Amino acid sequence: MTTSYAVLSEGLEKRFGEVHALRGLDLAVAEGTVCGVLGPNGAGKTTAVRLLTTLLAPDAGSARVAGHDVVRDQDAVRRAIGVTGQSTSVDIELTGRQNLQLFARLHKMRGPAGRARAAELLEQFDLLDAADRAAGTYSGGMRRRLDLAASLITRPRVLFLDEPTTGLDPQSRNRIWAAVRALTAEGTTVLLTTQYLEEADQLADDVVLIDHGRAAVSGTPAELKARIGSYAEVVVAHAHALPQAAAVLDQLTGAEPHLDADRLTVGVASADPTLTLPRIVRELDAAGVPILDAGLRPPTLDEVYLRLTDAATSRKELVT
Repeated sequence: MTTSYAVLSEGLEKRFGEVHALRGLDLAVAEGTVCGVLGPNGAGKTTAVRLLTTLLAPDAGSARVAGHDVVRDQDAVRRAIGVTGQSTSVDIELTGRQNLQLFARLHKMRGPAGRARAAELLEQFDLLDAADRAAGTYSGGMRRRLDLAASLITRPRVLFLDEPTTGLDPQSRNRIWAAVRALTAEGTTVLLTTQYLEEADQLADDVVLIDHGRAAVSGTPAELKARIGSYAEVVVAHAHALPQAAAVLDQLTGAEPHLDADRLTVGVASADPTLTLPRIVRELDAAGVPILDAGLRPPTLDEVYLRLTDAATSRKELVT
């Protein structure tokens, strides 16, 4: 079966003076999926979103969104997408209902159709009780949900979410996640940039790690975790035992352990399928390391992210 892509870019480049924000970015986001785009600050995530949503023109390369070229068919791209940026776009002096009706009018959805769509979104995002209050009185989570609702006025084929839950409390974040899941269940494609690894793990069908303006690593969350293997973590009895435990784990795995002096833990990722918890405990005991607890589990996406980012940086240093 041929895969249809809602977002497809090849060799996207963008400079801002001396800053080379994108250095040949390739992306392929299948229709009806969530693609999580991860990367450290300055990696190029927001620049990529601005290029794909026609807010910027690329210096080189090409991209198509919903089948339309982002340079030659900008109007068609804009009709097909919704965008929720890092800052909310709602007017705090208008009520929630007035905000959505205003966005409806901007999209030429006037009269009963616009009012009906606004009411539908207010109910969908659990904002009916606050619909006739000024948006300036909303909590951060409510305002973010209103902003997301505004980006869905036209039922876009592709939705761009640029760090949509930054600064939100866990309950508000869960509500945004539920809304994203509902959208993809209806067939909307979502490109999500985030710095919350748990968010990508919860929502994304595929993950792309951007590093220094390029797609350094990509795959499903499960595939990326499988590249790391397992994660061993040991809790020692006192801080003096941390270096000794780290030496044992280093010898067992050949990887550099991570020490946390506050938690008295030593952790290390290992791709060795033969590594077992009894073997770890046996080696620590043989070395005389006093431990309180030990575990071996699949890695979190946070650990994958840190490991693969380090690997990508090392490769860049080797090349340069």
